[in-house]
Amino acid sequence: MSAKPEIVARADEFLSALANERGASAHTLRAYDRELHNFAAFMVAKLGAKYPVRKIEHQQIRAYLSELYGRGLSKASTARALAAIRSWFKWLARRGYVEQNPARLVATPKLPKHLPRVPTIEQMNRAVDAVADEAAAWPDRDRVIFELLYGCGIRNAELVGLDLRDIHWANEAILVRGKGRKERHVPLGDVAAQALRAYLPERAARLVAAGKSTDALLVNARMRGEGRLTTRSVGRIVKRIAVAHGLTADVHPHTLRHAFGTHMLEEGADLRAIQELLGHERLSTTQRYTQLTVGQVAEVYDRTHPRAK
Repeated sequence: MSAKPEIVARADEFLSALANERGASAHTLRAYDRELHNFAAFMVAKLGAKYPVRKIEHQQIRAYLSELYGRGLSKASTARALAAIRSWFKWLARRGYVEQNPARLVATPKLPKHLPRVPTIEQMNRAVDAVADEAAAWPDRDRVIFELLYGCGIRNAELVGLDLRDIHWANEAILVRGKGRKERHVPLGDVAAQALRAYLPERAARLVAAGKSTDALLVNARMRGEGRLTTRSVGRIVKRIAVAHGLTADVHPHTLRHAFGTHMLEEGADLRAIQELLGHERLSTTQRYTQLTVGQVAEVYDRTHPRAK
């Protein structure tokens, strides 16, 4: 049995480090696995299985990006591929496998700035308040999903990762494990707490009926597998309910997180407080909400001011 090409072996080593040392999410691992192995396959096809990683230069990375463009990939997809390659070479340089990161010399494709469309406060309140009707398969659970995504601003992966012990009733907070396993406490509002108290007895009854036990806060209705709800299922639940109550078809769990940040800013919350609540490492990420709000104001101006027409 022939040994792996060095480039494939180094990619696998990096992916293992991502999983074990950095606590990357399953979604991130799948994306990096795809991008790095596609790049490795390209290099092996062009230069042979024995070509050493230390000799890879920025021209070859550019050639790979050109190949992606040739296949019809968008600038956003190409930028994601380059980001994965950059992270990998940064790790390789730290480990001494390469002298420097050649991907740093490759410019990121310029992407059009699309601010996410965020529902208004009234639209969000209407959708959340209507969860308990016929659009919801398990109304009390699905209301908890909406209350935690919009009421607490957490990510989809953070939501499905919550365990019962992460609800800190005495402190009126939830313990959230974010990217890189970083922990933060997020306030639990009264309405979200009420939703949880209505859901938990149903959750317990369904687990007993199925003869199962799990630490997961949110469980799937049919108790498949270990019972924990998946991010994909949350996406389907959010879209089905949101669209049934007048939100656009492109709504997804992250839309609710954007709405959380945007609406807090509109109501006068401090940007750094929003950064802390959302678990953003950089304030610049949170500042996107400032841009979003300015964009919404401009839209209102264009639509209503007589001198704008």
